[in-house]
Amino acid sequence: MIQTQHFKDMLSERNIRIEWVDETLEKPDKTEEHEDGTVHFLKKVQERDNRWLRVIVNNTSLPKKLITAFFDRRLKRKYNES
Repeated sequence: MIQTQHFKDMLSERNIRIEWVDETLEKPDKTEEHEDGTVHFLKKVQERDNRWLRVIVNNTSLPKKLITAFFDRRLKRKYNES
């Protein structure tokens, strides 16, 4: 999988460890397929107070591209978990 420059910048800016991304991609808690050809991998990160990490991958490009990653505050409410 290719890391876009935006993806690399966001990891640095948001203090997201590549290990968390790798774990999210390998063992996601949830996945969402979107009509735009992206797949969103979601995982709770214990080291960040159980916040949900969202990693977005362009699944239609070859090779696949890591687009961005961020902690998604909306998911705490969506899945009714604290």
